[in-house]
Order: sequence, then C-alpha cells, then structure tokens
Amino acid sequence: MKFMILTLALMALPFMANAQTDTSVDLQAMPGGVYKLDPKHASLIWKVDHIGLSHYTARFTSFDADIFLEPTNLDKSRVRATIDPTSIETDFPDKEKKDFNAQLANDAGWFNAEQFPKITFKSTKIDITGDKTAKLTGNLNFLGVTKPLTLDVVFNKALGNHPFENKPAIGFSATGSLKRSDFGMKKYLPQIGDTVDIVIQAEFIRAD
Repeated sequence: MKFMILTLALMALPFMANAQTDTSVDLQAMPGGVYKLDPKHASLIWKVDHIGLSHYTARFTSFDADIFLEPTNLDKSRVRATIDPTSIETDFPDKEKKDFNAQLANDAGWFNAEQFPKITFKSTKIDITGDKTAKLTGNLNFLGVTKPLTLDVVFNKALGNHPFENKPAIGFSATGSLKRSDFGMKKYLPQIGDTVDIVIQAEFIRAD
C-alpha cells in the first residue's frame, strides 16, 4: 500500500509543478490571433429590479465568444459573441410544476426565442482607459433590434501558457447595462425594471 501511495505521489509531481508555475505576462506580449471562450470558466449574469423588493438575478448557460487579439494595438482588437436565449436559468423552484425558464425564453413578450433564436454582439470600438481597463462598444442585436452597447472591461490576467490547456490564455471581467424597452421588451413595465445590469466573467484560450 505504501509503495502504491508513493508511486501515485511521484506521478503527480510533474502535474503539480506545472499547475503552480505562473506564466503571467503583459497582454501586449501575448501572441496575436483568435482566442476562443472557455465555456467551463465563463458566466453571463443579468439582474433587473423586481417591484422594488430585490434585483432579480438569472443567467444564460449557453453562449460563445471569440476575441481577435491585436496585442501591439489593443484598441484594434475585435470581439464577437452569441447567446442562446433558450439557455435562461432562473433557478425557479418546482420546475416540474412550472417551467419558468421556458416561459421567459419563449413568451413573445419576453425573449421570444422561436422568432429570435440568437442574441449577438459585435464590437465596433475599444477605448483603452487604463493599464487594465477599457470600454468595449459594439452592436447588440436583441429581439431583432440592433443598438450600441458599451461594457466596462477589466483585464484580469494573461498566461503565456495555461497550466491545464498548454496554450496562451487571457481573462476578463465586464459589466454593463441596457434598457430592455429599447429593444421592444416592455412587458410588466414599470413593476419589472427597465434597466438590466449585466455581469460577465470570461476566460479565453488561443485557438490552434
């Protein structure tokens, strides 16, 4: 038994050493090209006022994004994202009695996913505001309406070599807000708030 434990420990040493190696570098020193969203380490949360009692919080569980990174001209980088509106997750109780997720996704007054099966975002401008901050502006297409949306972005870290993926990786946090009425979603206004706050956490791995 002791021999088996010692053998397993020795086998794990290279992996542990690799996982603990910090290969962080400046974003400008990263290789350029396409970075794909790592869906295992990403979240897209939204919040809206609920009759003044709370900020109702839900999320999308299926979305994709990519960044075309221009490391020497960061403001020339480009971002694209696609969200599946049927992937709403509200954690509404008793789903067997009432599938609130499906109701929000498919109701014509809410996300109307049958008619509009995708929400898309395509960047148009990046304004660098600090060493690790930027404003990302793009066109958001939601419910068939296209409007500009600006996100406040924080650069978290760049790894020359991700310890588990063995590829370059970058990570960002972002926040923003929009008025749902601008896109034609006016159901239950003003009891349900017009302003929707967005919180994003995302890691990207360089594509092959």
